[in-house]
Amino acid sequence: MFRLTLSSSARDRLVNGLRAKGISDERVLAAIGAVDRGLFVPENFHFMAHDDVSLPIARDQRVSQPFIVATMTAALGLTDRSHVLEIGTGSGYQTTVLSHLCRWVRTIERQPFLAAAAEQLFTRLDLRNVTARVGDGLAGWPQAAPFEFILVTAAADDFPAQLLAQLSPAGGKMVIPIGRQGRAQTLFRVTRQADRFTYEELMPVRFVPLVPGVAAP
Repeated sequence: MFRLTLSSSARDRLVNGLRAKGISDERVLAAIGAVDRGLFVPENFHFMAHDDVSLPIARDQRVSQPFIVATMTAALGLTDRSHVLEIGTGSGYQTTVLSHLCRWVRTIERQPFLAAAAEQLFTRLDLRNVTARVGDGLAGWPQAAPFEFILVTAAADDFPAQLLAQLSPAGGKMVIPIGRQGRAQTLFRVTRQADRFTYEELMPVRFVPLVPGVAAP
């Protein structure tokens, strides 16, 4: 009982902190408040699970700072009827937040170990609106395209042509960090109308690189 109360209190503090930092989308805040981030971080970081910081996970990857998760999610403008493609499942935390906000999430992870761990959590949480697979995120998921929304959780050197092509031409949106690791990176929102793309700078960020191909198990 004490752990549940503590976890709920910690999540409330996190949500209030995000609201104080300017996150105003109440659906996004509610989704973050509903997800126990402690499930997605290593045990030795549980005491920091609901702090607004990025934390390391396996395979030299990280679970994003909740403020960044909230900012990227809010920038998409999801409804409960939305279909989303996520590039970079990682721990599954961002995926789970998305699952509370839309009809369906498809998510791709290049690291088989991370993908397997995330899928176990999705099953444990009974997330029936999430489909996950191992694959090359830069290639997207052409069999299910076009997508209303694409969210990329690693930094690309440039805007990936295959992902742009998989955006819906009727106002599809992609949120993606651009820039090399160790250099300045910027979070962008890309909107597609027919064959025209609009690129909007949102904020400076720092992400692990978006790597092509599939990693060894």
